[in-house]
Amino acid sequence: MQLHTFIEILGWLGASLILGAYALISSAKLAANSALYQWMNVVGAAGFMVNGGYHGAWPSFGLNVIWLAIAIIALRRNARARRT
Repeated sequence: MQLHTFIEILGWLGASLILGAYALISSAKLAANSALYQWMNVVGAAGFMVNGGYHGAWPSFGLNVIWLAIAIIALRRNARARRT
């Protein structure tokens, strides 16, 4: 598989995960504090970051750095809440 094709697949996978997560939240199938929702956002944002960086789409890359950070912070916060 060529690098370009792999990068495009990562971008589409990222888009699918983030849109899927949003659809699941909007339809009340997942809770915002669920690990699955946050992991969908982490992996989706990572795919978008790789794709955006490869294509020089820096606004998209920057947005997804922040998106990923928010999801990681939520995962850590939720894990701490479960321990206490």
